[in-house]
Amino acid sequence: MTITKEISRLEKSNVKLTLTVSKDDVKAEYDLMLSEYLKTLQIPGFRKGKVPRDVLVRKFGDTLKQEASARIVEKSVEEAFKTEGENALAKEDRPLPYSQPEVKDEPKLDFDNDLQFSVEYDVLPKIEVGKWEGLETEVPDVAVTDEDINRELETIRDRNAIVQDKDESQEAAKGDVVTVNYCELDDNSQEIENTKRQDFVFTLGSGLNYFHFDDEITGIKKGESKDITKIYPADFEEKELAGQTKKLRVTLTALKEKKLPDLDDDLAQDVDEKFKTLDDLKADIRGRLETTMNNRITTLKNNGLLEKIMETTPAVIPESMIRIELDSRWRNLARRFNTDTNGLYKMLSQNGQAAQGILDEWRPDAEKAIHSRLIVETLMDNLKLEASDDEADKEIEKLTAESPDSADQIRQYYQSDEMKQYLKEDVREQKLFKILWEKNTVKPGKKLNYVELISNNN
Repeated sequence: MTITKEISRLEKSNVKLTLTVSKDDVKAEYDLMLSEYLKTLQIPGFRKGKVPRDVLVRKFGDTLKQEASARIVEKSVEEAFKTEGENALAKEDRPLPYSQPEVKDEPKLDFDNDLQFSVEYDVLPKIEVGKWEGLETEVPDVAVTDEDINRELETIRDRNAIVQDKDESQEAAKGDVVTVNYCELDDNSQEIENTKRQDFVFTLGSGLNYFHFDDEITGIKKGESKDITKIYPADFEEKELAGQTKKLRVTLTALKEKKLPDLDDDLAQDVDEKFKTLDDLKADIRGRLETTMNNRITTLKNNGLLEKIMETTPAVIPESMIRIELDSRWRNLARRFNTDTNGLYKMLSQNGQAAQGILDEWRPDAEKAIHSRLIVETLMDNLKLEASDDEADKEIEKLTAESPDSADQIRQYYQSDEMKQYLKEDVREQKLFKILWEKNTVKPGKKLNYVELISNNN
Protein backbone atom coordinates (compact mmCIF):
# COMPACT_ATOMS: atom_id res chain seq x y z
CA MET A 1 0.00 0.00 0.00
CA THR A 2 1.43 3.35 -1.08
CA ILE A 3 1.14 6.10 1.51
CA THR A 4 2.26 9.71 1.34
CA LYS A 5 3.05 11.49 4.58
CA GLU A 6 3.04 15.14 5.55
CA ILE A 7 4.13 16.41 8.99
CA SER A 8 2.84 19.64 10.53
CA ARG A 9 4.14 21.02 13.84
CA LEU A 10 1.54 21.99 16.40
CA GLU A 11 1.84 23.47 19.91
CA LYS A 12 3.50 21.78 22.91
CA SER A 13 5.55 19.28 20.88
CA ASN A 14 2.39 17.93 19.28
CA VAL A 15 2.45 17.02 15.60
CA LYS A 16 -0.13 16.35 12.94
CA LEU A 17 0.68 13.55 10.51
CA THR A 18 -1.47 13.63 7.38
CA LEU A 19 -1.62 10.34 5.49
CA THR A 20 -2.89 9.90 1.95
CA VAL A 21 -3.71 6.47 0.48
CA SER A 22 -4.21 6.28 -3.30
CA LYS A 23 -7.70 5.44 -4.53
CA ASP A 24 -6.29 2.37 -6.28
CA ASP A 25 -4.94 1.02 -2.99
CA VAL A 26 -8.22 1.88 -1.27
CA LYS A 27 -10.14 -0.12 -3.88
CA ALA A 28 -7.68 -3.02 -3.59
CA GLU A 29 -8.03 -3.14 0.22
CA TYR A 30 -11.83 -2.98 -0.08
CA ASP A 31 -11.88 -5.80 -2.62
CA LEU A 32 -9.57 -7.92 -0.44
CA MET A 33 -11.91 -7.51 2.52
CA LEU A 34 -14.93 -8.46 0.40
CA SER A 35 -13.20 -11.59 -0.89
CA GLU A 36 -12.49 -12.66 2.69
CA TYR A 37 -16.15 -12.27 3.59
CA LEU A 38 -17.39 -14.01 0.46
CA LYS A 39 -15.38 -17.13 1.36
CA THR A 40 -16.98 -17.55 4.77
CA LEU A 41 -20.25 -15.61 4.85
CA GLN A 42 -23.58 -17.41 4.99
CA ILE A 43 -26.84 -15.56 4.21
CA PRO A 44 -30.28 -17.21 4.17
CA GLY A 45 -30.98 -18.44 0.63
CA PHE A 46 -27.32 -18.97 -0.23
CA ARG A 47 -24.84 -21.67 0.65
CA LYS A 48 -21.76 -20.77 2.70
CA GLY A 49 -19.16 -19.09 0.48
CA LYS A 50 -21.65 -18.76 -2.43
CA VAL A 51 -23.12 -15.30 -1.68
CA PRO A 52 -22.89 -13.10 -4.82
CA ARG A 53 -20.77 -9.99 -4.40
CA ASP A 54 -23.54 -7.59 -5.45
CA VAL A 55 -25.90 -9.11 -2.86
CA LEU A 56 -23.32 -8.64 -0.12
CA VAL A 57 -22.64 -5.02 -1.14
CA ARG A 58 -26.37 -4.21 -1.51
CA LYS A 59 -27.19 -5.67 1.92
CA PHE A 60 -24.20 -4.38 3.95
CA GLY A 61 -22.77 -1.59 1.76
CA ASP A 62 -22.38 1.23 4.33
CA THR A 63 -21.16 -1.10 7.06
CA LEU A 64 -18.60 -2.65 4.72
CA LYS A 65 -17.27 0.77 3.74
CA GLN A 66 -16.92 1.76 7.39
CA GLU A 67 -15.04 -1.41 8.23
CA ALA A 68 -12.80 -1.11 5.18
CA SER A 69 -12.05 2.49 6.10
CA ALA A 70 -11.12 1.46 9.66
CA ARG A 71 -8.87 -1.31 8.30
CA ILE A 72 -7.11 1.04 5.91
CA VAL A 73 -6.57 3.64 8.64
CA GLU A 74 -5.13 1.04 11.02
CA LYS A 75 -2.88 -0.47 8.35
CA SER A 76 -1.74 2.96 7.13
CA VAL A 77 -0.85 4.17 10.63
CA GLU A 78 1.08 0.97 11.33
CA GLU A 79 2.95 1.37 8.04
CA ALA A 80 3.62 5.07 8.63
CA PHE A 81 5.17 4.50 12.07
CA LYS A 82 7.70 1.88 10.97
CA THR A 83 11.10 2.70 12.43
CA GLU A 84 13.14 0.96 9.73
CA GLY A 85 13.32 1.17 5.96
CA GLU A 86 13.67 4.06 3.55
CA ASN A 87 10.17 5.36 4.28
CA ALA A 88 10.58 5.24 8.07
CA LEU A 89 9.64 8.34 10.03
CA ALA A 90 12.55 10.45 11.22
CA LYS A 91 13.38 9.95 14.91
CA GLU A 92 12.14 13.43 15.83
CA ASP A 93 8.77 12.75 14.14
CA ARG A 94 7.99 9.48 15.92
CA PRO A 95 5.35 9.42 18.67
CA LEU A 96 6.41 9.09 22.28
CA PRO A 97 5.92 5.51 23.53
CA TYR A 98 3.13 6.64 25.87
CA SER A 99 1.46 9.06 23.43
CA GLN A 100 -1.39 7.29 21.65
CA PRO A 101 -1.87 8.71 18.14
CA GLU A 102 -5.41 10.09 17.81
CA VAL A 103 -7.22 9.92 14.48
CA LYS A 104 -8.87 13.18 13.55
CA ASP A 105 -12.06 13.12 11.47
CA GLU A 106 -12.59 9.47 10.57
CA PRO A 107 -12.41 9.33 6.74
CA LYS A 108 -15.25 8.10 4.55
CA LEU A 109 -14.54 5.69 1.72
CA ASP A 110 -14.84 7.25 -1.73
CA PHE A 111 -13.55 5.12 -4.60
CA ASP A 112 -13.26 8.16 -6.89
CA ASN A 113 -10.74 9.94 -4.66
CA ASP A 114 -7.66 9.23 -2.57
CA LEU A 115 -8.33 8.55 1.11
CA GLN A 116 -6.83 11.23 3.33
CA PHE A 117 -6.86 11.51 7.12
CA SER A 118 -4.62 12.78 9.90
CA VAL A 119 -3.41 11.64 13.31
CA GLU A 120 -2.10 13.82 16.10
CA TYR A 121 0.37 12.76 18.78
CA ASP A 122 3.18 14.01 21.02
CA VAL A 123 6.84 13.82 20.04
CA LEU A 124 9.98 14.29 22.08
CA PRO A 125 10.48 18.05 22.46
CA LYS A 126 13.39 19.43 20.48
CA ILE A 127 15.37 21.99 22.44
CA GLU A 128 18.28 24.28 21.68
CA VAL A 129 20.59 24.21 24.70
CA GLY A 130 21.56 27.74 25.69
CA LYS A 131 24.59 28.73 27.73
CA TRP A 132 26.16 25.69 29.36
CA GLU A 133 29.75 26.83 29.90
CA GLY A 134 31.13 29.52 32.21
CA LEU A 135 28.30 29.15 34.72
CA GLU A 136 28.55 29.32 38.50
CA THR A 137 26.65 27.45 41.20
CA GLU A 138 27.03 26.62 44.89
CA VAL A 139 26.81 23.47 46.97
CA PRO A 140 26.54 23.29 50.77
CA ASP A 141 29.72 23.17 52.83
CA VAL A 142 29.37 19.97 54.88
CA ALA A 143 31.59 17.58 56.81
CA VAL A 144 30.89 14.40 58.78
CA THR A 145 31.55 15.12 62.47
CA ASP A 146 31.95 13.08 65.65
CA GLU A 147 28.39 14.12 66.52
CA ASP A 148 27.16 12.36 63.38
CA ILE A 149 29.13 9.22 64.28
CA ASN A 150 27.74 9.24 67.83
CA ARG A 151 24.18 9.65 66.58
CA GLU A 152 24.61 6.58 64.37
CA LEU A 153 26.10 4.67 67.29
CA GLU A 154 23.06 5.51 69.43
CA THR A 155 20.82 4.22 66.66
CA ILE A 156 22.80 0.98 66.62
CA ARG A 157 22.53 0.71 70.41
CA ASP A 158 18.78 1.24 70.17
CA ARG A 159 18.52 -1.42 67.47
CA ASN A 160 20.40 -3.88 69.66
CA ALA A 161 18.56 -3.01 72.87
CA ILE A 162 16.79 -5.59 75.01
CA VAL A 163 13.14 -4.67 75.51
CA GLN A 164 11.56 -5.87 78.77
CA ASP A 165 8.38 -5.19 80.75
CA LYS A 166 8.49 -2.39 83.31
CA ASP A 167 7.12 -2.90 86.77
CA GLU A 168 3.38 -2.08 86.83
CA SER A 169 4.00 0.51 89.55
CA GLN A 170 6.30 2.50 87.27
CA GLU A 171 5.20 5.39 85.09
CA ALA A 172 5.72 5.77 81.35
CA ALA A 173 8.86 7.75 80.59
CA LYS A 174 10.48 9.07 77.44
CA GLY A 175 12.27 6.25 75.63
CA ASP A 176 9.86 3.55 76.81
CA VAL A 177 8.08 1.35 74.28
CA VAL A 178 4.36 1.80 74.87
CA THR A 179 1.24 0.09 73.51
CA VAL A 180 -1.92 2.19 73.51
CA ASN A 181 -5.55 2.19 72.48
CA TYR A 182 -6.98 5.57 71.54
CA CYS A 183 -10.03 7.23 69.99
CA GLU A 184 -11.41 10.69 69.31
CA LEU A 185 -14.08 12.15 71.58
CA ASP A 186 -16.97 14.51 70.84
CA ASP A 187 -17.90 17.55 72.93
CA ASN A 188 -19.73 15.25 75.38
CA SER A 189 -16.63 13.07 75.83
CA GLN A 190 -18.27 10.23 73.90
CA GLU A 191 -16.28 8.11 71.47
CA ILE A 192 -16.61 9.20 67.84
CA GLU A 193 -17.49 6.27 65.61
CA ASN A 194 -14.74 4.76 63.43
CA THR A 195 -11.91 6.65 65.19
CA LYS A 196 -10.75 3.82 67.45
CA ARG A 197 -7.20 2.47 67.11
CA GLN A 198 -6.04 -0.50 69.18
CA ASP A 199 -2.66 -1.95 70.06
CA PHE A 200 -0.66 0.90 68.57
CA VAL A 201 3.02 0.56 69.50
CA PHE A 202 5.61 3.36 69.45
CA THR A 203 8.55 4.74 71.42
CA LEU A 204 7.45 7.47 73.79
CA GLY A 205 9.07 10.77 72.88
CA SER A 206 9.62 9.87 69.23
CA GLY A 207 6.48 11.68 68.03
CA LEU A 208 5.75 8.71 65.79
CA ASN A 209 2.02 8.78 66.38
CA TYR A 210 -0.50 10.68 64.30
CA PHE A 211 -1.84 12.94 67.07
CA HIS A 212 1.56 13.52 68.75
CA PHE A 213 0.33 12.88 72.30
CA ASP A 214 3.73 11.79 73.72
CA ASP A 215 3.94 14.54 76.34
CA GLU A 216 0.34 14.07 77.49
CA ILE A 217 0.68 10.37 78.32
CA THR A 218 4.16 10.57 79.83
CA GLY A 219 3.76 9.76 83.53
CA ILE A 220 0.72 7.46 83.36
CA LYS A 221 0.86 3.80 84.35
CA LYS A 222 -0.11 0.59 82.60
CA GLY A 223 -3.90 0.17 82.59
CA GLU A 224 -4.61 3.88 83.06
CA SER A 225 -6.62 6.02 80.63
CA LYS A 226 -6.37 9.73 80.09
CA ASP A 227 -8.63 12.19 78.27
CA ILE A 228 -6.60 14.92 76.62
CA THR A 229 -7.29 17.99 74.49
CA LYS A 230 -4.79 18.86 71.79
CA ILE A 231 -4.74 22.26 70.10
CA TYR A 232 -2.68 22.11 66.91
CA PRO A 233 -0.98 25.22 65.48
CA ALA A 234 -1.84 26.46 62.00
CA ASP A 235 1.56 25.31 60.71
CA PHE A 236 1.40 21.82 62.25
CA GLU A 237 3.28 19.21 60.18
CA GLU A 238 0.18 17.01 59.75
CA LYS A 239 -1.85 19.25 57.44
CA GLU A 240 -5.20 17.63 58.31
CA LEU A 241 -4.68 18.55 61.98
CA ALA A 242 -3.31 22.08 61.42
CA GLY A 243 -5.44 24.66 63.25
CA GLN A 244 -7.68 21.93 64.71
CA THR A 245 -8.62 21.04 68.29
CA LYS A 246 -8.96 17.33 69.07
CA LYS A 247 -10.22 15.56 72.21
CA LEU A 248 -8.72 12.11 72.65
CA ARG A 249 -8.91 9.21 75.08
CA VAL A 250 -5.69 7.22 75.38
CA THR A 251 -5.31 3.97 77.33
CA LEU A 252 -1.88 2.54 78.12
CA THR A 253 -2.14 -1.25 77.70
CA ALA A 254 1.55 -2.27 77.79
CA LEU A 255 4.74 -0.62 78.99
CA LYS A 256 8.26 -1.79 78.22
CA GLU A 257 11.69 -0.28 78.71
CA LYS A 258 14.83 -0.61 76.64
CA LYS A 259 18.10 -1.81 78.10
CA LEU A 260 20.78 -0.38 75.84
CA PRO A 261 24.04 -2.32 75.36
CA ASP A 262 27.33 -0.74 76.37
CA LEU A 263 29.24 1.12 73.70
CA ASP A 264 32.25 -1.17 73.46
CA ASP A 265 34.09 -3.72 71.32
CA ASP A 266 31.48 -6.40 72.12
CA LEU A 267 28.76 -4.25 70.54
CA ALA A 268 30.88 -3.76 67.42
CA GLN A 269 31.37 -7.52 67.10
CA ASP A 270 27.62 -8.09 67.57
CA VAL A 271 26.90 -5.72 64.69
CA ASP A 272 29.20 -7.60 62.30
CA GLU A 273 31.98 -10.09 62.83
CA LYS A 274 34.20 -8.08 60.49
CA PHE A 275 34.52 -5.45 63.24
CA LYS A 276 37.04 -6.36 65.91
CA THR A 277 36.88 -3.11 67.88
CA LEU A 278 34.56 -0.16 68.42
CA ASP A 279 37.01 1.98 66.43
CA ASP A 280 36.53 -0.37 63.45
CA LEU A 281 32.78 0.20 63.65
CA LYS A 282 33.23 3.98 63.92
CA ALA A 283 35.51 4.01 60.87
CA ASP A 284 32.91 2.06 58.88
CA ILE A 285 30.16 4.47 59.93
CA ARG A 286 32.26 7.47 58.94
CA GLY A 287 32.98 5.97 55.52
CA ARG A 288 29.32 5.18 54.93
CA LEU A 289 28.18 8.66 55.96
CA GLU A 290 30.84 10.33 53.83
CA THR A 291 29.77 8.27 50.80
CA THR A 292 26.13 9.31 51.35
CA MET A 293 27.20 12.93 51.87
CA ASN A 294 29.32 13.00 48.71
CA ASN A 295 26.55 11.41 46.63
CA ARG A 296 24.10 14.02 47.90
CA ILE A 297 26.51 16.86 47.15
CA THR A 298 27.10 15.47 43.66
CA THR A 299 23.34 15.44 43.05
CA LEU A 300 23.02 19.04 44.27
CA LYS A 301 25.98 20.08 42.12
CA ASN A 302 24.48 18.47 39.01
CA ASN A 303 21.02 19.91 39.69
CA GLY A 304 22.48 23.36 40.34
CA LEU A 305 24.25 23.42 36.98
CA LEU A 306 21.19 22.11 35.16
CA GLU A 307 19.03 24.82 36.74
CA LYS A 308 21.46 27.44 35.44
CA ILE A 309 21.31 25.91 31.95
CA MET A 310 17.49 25.86 32.12
CA GLU A 311 17.47 29.66 32.43
CA THR A 312 18.62 29.99 28.81
CA THR A 313 17.06 26.77 27.49
CA PRO A 314 13.29 27.00 27.12
CA ALA A 315 11.31 23.80 26.63
CA VAL A 316 7.64 23.22 25.88
CA ILE A 317 6.81 19.89 27.50
CA PRO A 318 3.88 17.84 26.15
CA GLU A 319 1.16 16.84 28.57
CA SER A 320 1.77 13.12 27.97
CA MET A 321 5.32 13.42 29.34
CA ILE A 322 4.12 15.22 32.45
CA ARG A 323 1.37 12.66 32.95
CA ILE A 324 3.73 9.68 32.76
CA GLU A 325 6.17 11.35 35.16
CA LEU A 326 3.37 11.99 37.68
CA ASP A 327 2.09 8.42 37.23
CA SER A 328 5.57 7.10 38.00
CA ARG A 329 5.80 9.18 41.17
CA TRP A 330 2.33 8.07 42.22
CA ARG A 331 3.28 4.40 41.81
CA ASN A 332 6.47 4.97 43.81
CA LEU A 333 4.46 6.55 46.64
CA ALA A 334 2.06 3.59 46.60
CA ARG A 335 5.00 1.17 46.92
CA ARG A 336 6.29 3.11 49.92
CA PHE A 337 2.95 2.47 51.62
CA ASN A 338 2.98 -1.20 50.55
CA THR A 339 -0.14 -0.81 48.41
CA ASP A 340 -1.17 -0.30 44.78
CA THR A 341 -2.35 2.95 43.20
CA ASN A 342 -6.03 2.25 43.93
CA GLY A 343 -5.18 1.47 47.54
CA LEU A 344 -3.29 4.75 47.78
CA TYR A 345 -6.31 6.70 46.47
CA LYS A 346 -8.49 5.00 49.08
CA MET A 347 -6.00 5.61 51.88
CA LEU A 348 -5.69 9.30 51.08
CA SER A 349 -9.45 9.81 50.79
CA GLN A 350 -9.93 8.26 54.22
CA ASN A 351 -7.51 10.82 55.64
CA GLY A 352 -9.32 13.67 53.88
CA GLN A 353 -6.60 14.22 51.27
CA ALA A 354 -7.37 14.78 47.60
CA ALA A 355 -5.15 12.91 45.16
CA GLN A 356 -5.45 15.67 42.57
CA GLY A 357 -4.15 18.19 45.08
CA ILE A 358 -1.01 16.12 45.58
CA LEU A 359 -0.51 15.71 41.82
CA ASP A 360 -0.93 19.48 41.32
CA GLU A 361 1.67 20.07 44.02
CA TRP A 362 4.08 17.68 42.32
CA ARG A 363 3.56 19.09 38.83
CA PRO A 364 6.16 21.92 38.84
CA ASP A 365 8.86 19.54 40.09
CA ALA A 366 7.84 16.95 37.47
CA GLU A 367 8.14 19.55 34.69
CA LYS A 368 11.53 20.58 36.04
CA ALA A 369 12.74 16.97 36.11
CA ILE A 370 11.67 16.44 32.47
CA HIS A 371 13.27 19.74 31.43
CA SER A 372 16.55 18.65 33.06
CA ARG A 373 16.41 15.28 31.36
CA LEU A 374 15.90 16.88 27.94
CA ILE A 375 18.96 19.06 28.50
CA VAL A 376 21.06 16.04 29.52
CA GLU A 377 19.93 13.97 26.51
CA THR A 378 20.50 16.85 24.08
CA LEU A 379 23.96 17.68 25.42
CA MET A 380 25.04 14.03 25.34
CA ASP A 381 23.97 13.84 21.68
CA ASN A 382 25.52 17.22 20.78
CA LEU A 383 28.84 16.22 22.38
CA LYS A 384 28.62 12.75 20.76
CA LEU A 385 29.24 11.01 24.08
CA GLU A 386 29.27 7.22 23.83
CA ALA A 387 29.85 4.29 26.16
CA SER A 388 31.59 1.09 25.11
CA ASP A 389 31.00 -2.45 26.31
CA ASP A 390 34.32 -2.27 28.19
CA GLU A 391 33.21 0.86 30.02
CA ALA A 392 29.92 -0.81 30.94
CA ASP A 393 31.86 -3.82 32.28
CA LYS A 394 34.06 -1.54 34.37
CA GLU A 395 30.95 0.08 35.80
CA ILE A 396 29.64 -3.35 36.78
CA GLU A 397 32.93 -4.08 38.57
CA LYS A 398 32.60 -0.78 40.41
CA LEU A 399 29.07 -1.67 41.47
CA THR A 400 30.16 -5.09 42.74
CA ALA A 401 32.76 -3.42 44.95
CA GLU A 402 30.22 -1.00 46.45
CA SER A 403 27.23 -3.31 46.85
CA PRO A 404 26.49 -5.78 49.67
CA ASP A 405 25.08 -8.18 47.05
CA SER A 406 27.32 -10.84 45.57
CA ALA A 407 29.31 -10.07 42.43
CA ASP A 408 27.51 -12.89 40.59
CA GLN A 409 24.09 -11.42 41.46
CA ILE A 410 25.06 -8.00 40.14
CA ARG A 411 26.58 -9.38 36.94
CA GLN A 412 23.48 -11.50 36.37
CA TYR A 413 21.25 -8.44 36.89
CA TYR A 414 23.05 -6.53 34.12
CA GLN A 415 23.26 -9.51 31.77
CA SER A 416 20.33 -8.51 29.56
CA ASP A 417 20.79 -6.12 26.64
CA GLU A 418 18.22 -3.76 28.14
CA MET A 419 20.01 -3.43 31.50
CA LYS A 420 23.41 -3.14 29.81
CA GLN A 421 22.05 -0.31 27.69
CA TYR A 422 20.73 1.34 30.85
CA LEU A 423 24.23 1.09 32.32
CA LYS A 424 25.76 2.61 29.19
CA GLU A 425 23.40 5.56 29.47
CA ASP A 426 24.60 6.03 33.04
CA VAL A 427 28.22 6.04 31.84
CA ARG A 428 27.35 8.64 29.19
CA GLU A 429 25.79 10.83 31.87
CA GLN A 430 28.86 10.53 34.08
CA LYS A 431 30.99 11.70 31.15
CA LEU A 432 28.68 14.66 30.57
CA PHE A 433 28.71 15.84 34.17
CA LYS A 434 32.49 15.50 34.33
CA ILE A 435 32.65 17.91 31.37
CA LEU A 436 30.15 20.26 33.01
CA TRP A 437 32.21 20.35 36.22
CA GLU A 438 35.32 21.20 34.19
CA LYS A 439 33.59 23.93 32.15
CA ASN A 440 31.79 25.62 35.03
CA THR A 441 32.51 26.83 38.58
CA VAL A 442 31.13 25.14 41.67
CA LYS A 443 31.73 27.10 44.89
CA PRO A 444 31.20 26.11 48.53
CA GLY A 445 28.00 27.68 49.79
CA LYS A 446 26.07 27.73 53.05
CA LYS A 447 27.44 25.65 55.92
CA LEU A 448 25.16 22.76 56.83
CA ASN A 449 25.45 19.80 59.13
CA TYR A 450 25.02 16.26 57.86
CA VAL A 451 21.37 15.89 58.94
CA GLU A 452 20.41 19.20 57.30
CA LEU A 453 22.07 18.12 54.08
CA ILE A 454 20.36 14.73 53.90
CA SER A 455 16.92 16.00 54.95
CA ASN A 456 16.99 18.93 52.52
CA ASN A 457 14.94 17.93 49.48
CA ASN A 458 15.84 20.98 47.41
